[in-house]
Amino acid sequence: MSEIKEILLQLLFSLTPFVLYNIYYRNLEVNYSRRFIIFTCSFCLILSMTFPLSVQDGLVFDVRYVIIFFGILFGGVTTGFILLVEFIIFRLYIGGSGTLDALIILAITFPLSILLSSFYYKIRKKYWITFIAGISFSIIPIVVLYITKPDYILSNVTFNILAMPVHNCLGIWLLITLFNKSVTDKELYLKVIQNEKVETINQVAASLAHEVRNPLTTVLGFLKLIRANTLDWEKTERFIDISIEEIHRTEQILSDYLSISKPLATFHQHIDLVVQLKTVVEVMTPYANMNNVSLEASYPAAPVHITGNPTEMKQLLVNFIKNAIEASADMPKARVSIQFLQHLRRVQLEIQDNGVGMDEEQMSRLGSIYYSTKSNGTGLGLTFSYQAIRSMNGTISVKSEPYSGTVFTISLPLA
Repeated sequence: MSEIKEILLQLLFSLTPFVLYNIYYRNLEVNYSRRFIIFTCSFCLILSMTFPLSVQDGLVFDVRYVIIFFGILFGGVTTGFILLVEFIIFRLYIGGSGTLDALIILAITFPLSILLSSFYYKIRKKYWITFIAGISFSIIPIVVLYITKPDYILSNVTFNILAMPVHNCLGIWLLITLFNKSVTDKELYLKVIQNEKVETINQVAASLAHEVRNPLTTVLGFLKLIRANTLDWEKTERFIDISIEEIHRTEQILSDYLSISKPLATFHQHIDLVVQLKTVVEVMTPYANMNNVSLEASYPAAPVHITGNPTEMKQLLVNFIKNAIEASADMPKARVSIQFLQHLRRVQLEIQDNGVGMDEEQMSRLGSIYYSTKSNGTGLGLTFSYQAIRSMNGTISVKSEPYSGTVFTISLPLA
């Protein structure tokens, strides 16, 4: 029974990189790095060698081959050599009668790991590489130990036949399959979320074009009048002042638009939620007008400070307001309203529309990846928004009925 527990413990060590990846990168808008692979593999290698499986003093078994192969596969050969040096130093420190055998086995398995990893990304059926690696890392240690210590192998046949395949075959298959699936899903998520963000920007840009043309037309008209030199100096100064104001307004509109299109950052800071909302409402008003939707917002007199990422905050507000506008576009007297509510140490932002609404089943699936109530939507906009709200220690609730509108309530802690 104790041996089974130790085998399961080693399997847990082998899956630690997968677990840490899902914890650390869950809310980040980037994928794994080589530094992450080096750190997690080094940590797991130390753990597995510190708590090894053994039935004879000096001979220890762990998931070292699994961790090193995984490190080479996802971190490169440099990562493999770092893990190799770490293993040699720590194994010499542990000592025992199996030290020389361990070094001989690693001298065979390490080049094999580099060779197999080079084939992994070249062939379509990658599971063959995983299978060959698991079998090889199970057979090679048994063969080497049978040559150097035949008595040990013959006296512990059952243990060696069972422990090695479970450690290496099952460990490699679970770790590489699960980690590769998570990395692939993350890459797809990042790609689609970026595409959806670009699509949102394109739609908003179409409505902003009209908003930008108005001040430019005004400035052009005044410049033509000034060039004609038929005005007195007082009118000329007034027209110049108006033109400067219109240019500043155009510059502010473009700045707000560009701030939404910037890539997401990972830092948090104190931000004024009122200023953020005003910026987004100004950007989204032309889009609402283009869809014949009235966009209204009420603002508190005092600033409302929260801790978060300003770019993420703008993007999630754009997502919710844009969805509300599109849900109301086909309704008579379409309207989207935004209100602030403060309760204790939290601020609530209510985004209400009189659109098509949702039923219970649709509301329960909001925020789920790839789920959308729109026929051409991916659902990743809301998925991102929900994750961004949670990263700021916020919550979100929704109330809706079919053809009776929807109310999203975003609750965030005050800074």
